[in-house]
Amino acid sequence: MIGLVYFLVIVSANTIGAISGMGGGVLIKPIFDVIGAHSLAAISFYSSMAVFTMSVVSTLRQVKNKVTIQWNKALLISVGSVAGGILGNLTFDWILQFSNERTTQMVQIILTVLTLLFAFIYSKKENFSFHCQFALIFILVGLVLGFLASLLGIGGGPINVAMMMLFFGMPIKEATVYSIITIFFSQSSKLLFIYITASYQRFDLTMLLFVIPAAVLGGWFGAKVSGILPAKKVNGVYQFVILLVLLINCFNGAKLFF
Repeated sequence: MIGLVYFLVIVSANTIGAISGMGGGVLIKPIFDVIGAHSLAAISFYSSMAVFTMSVVSTLRQVKNKVTIQWNKALLISVGSVAGGILGNLTFDWILQFSNERTTQMVQIILTVLTLLFAFIYSKKENFSFHCQFALIFILVGLVLGFLASLLGIGGGPINVAMMMLFFGMPIKEATVYSIITIFFSQSSKLLFIYITASYQRFDLTMLLFVIPAAVLGGWFGAKVSGILPAKKVNGVYQFVILLVLLINCFNGAKLFF
């Protein structure tokens, strides 16, 4: 039963995540927290698997749609996101080791809400940008995004798109493409680390039979819709999801105190 619920959540979340460039994890993680069927570490793992799968499908679909990707930029951002993904996973394990699930979840909620507020405010003033073209800035932005994606277990979230637009002057539809690529590398480094350390053995891997197919469907459908929607509609979806996830995270935060 819980596998079917996860399947439906992931298909819906990854469809929206692929359209908006957020990655489905920004919805999957807090909704799984609400359901509360697994531990915090397991939820983070399932969310990462779903978002990683979505990023592969979505990127392949975008290439098929003949979306122009400047691979030199993508590579620089990805180098940073790989390092950030590893660092974020180490930080998550460290916090979990020296505190408890309640404290760790509260840290995740607070950081997620702060990044959501930043992204929403910037989406209202998206004409402002630094237009950076230095290779080091691309790497550093990737590092920060990879770190937050891995630590928060949300894949990438709205901050990816906002940072691409703010630092590099990308229009929102272009930013969503690079966001998904960043998500792929940050989550691949996190999952590789989990595999190498054999941490996956503590999770119920049968859930992946629901997680992975749902992520494929969501990523494929979301990328297809993204290619059709105009930029204004994509921005509308982006802002709606930010507000929705803010409400879910506030609800999860309130639950920790009652």
